[in-house]
Amino acid sequence: MTSSSLPRLTLPLTPAAARALKVGDVVLLDGDAVATVGMPTQKRMVSEVEAGRELPLSLRDGAFFHMGVSYEDADDRPGTVHYVNPTTSSRFNHLMPTLIRGLRLTATGGKGGLSQESVDAMRDVGCVYFSFVGGASALLSEGVEAVTDCAWRDLIMQFRLNRLRLDGFGPVIVAIDANGNSIYERLMTSARERMPEIMRSLRSSENKNETI
Repeated sequence: MTSSSLPRLTLPLTPAAARALKVGDVVLLDGDAVATVGMPTQKRMVSEVEAGRELPLSLRDGAFFHMGVSYEDADDRPGTVHYVNPTTSSRFNHLMPTLIRGLRLTATGGKGGLSQESVDAMRDVGCVYFSFVGGASALLSEGVEAVTDCAWRDLIMQFRLNRLRLDGFGPVIVAIDANGNSIYERLMTSARERMPEIMRSLRSSENKNETI
């Protein structure tokens, strides 16, 4: 299967469209998403949500990605996109349940997955987590048509809230679906199940080395 033959989804998803996706689905993304890599940004987002205030870029029922963006910044308007680069979502585990529930996100994404508390929030509101391939900045950047808006300019560019227009972004994998299934939890379960066998194998190798 080539990238051009993959199913394409338009963001923002509806909760029903999000719930129709299954762990392991591979898709391309079109439409609008907001992205940042900033810890201060996401703490500020949580403060706004908890205070009942709207964010400067609307994210209600939207898509929010853990991804840095570099672009021309002339005349206080976003210009030509240089590149995008995803970051590790688990850095924000303690903030994401509030954002997922408070903004009723229908999609989020980045690298490395999210905690069980976030998975529970995603199941509650109908939200999926897209896994982006790390080290594939050049490929992912080809799927970004433009940065259409940004907010919180007091922060450095990659920490701002940046709204992206996507056109064939990906491929991305549904790594956590809206029914509570997580590739990361399955991998952890498999690792835990195999651990006793691995430890027995290591001890056996140590004993053999001691008798040589």
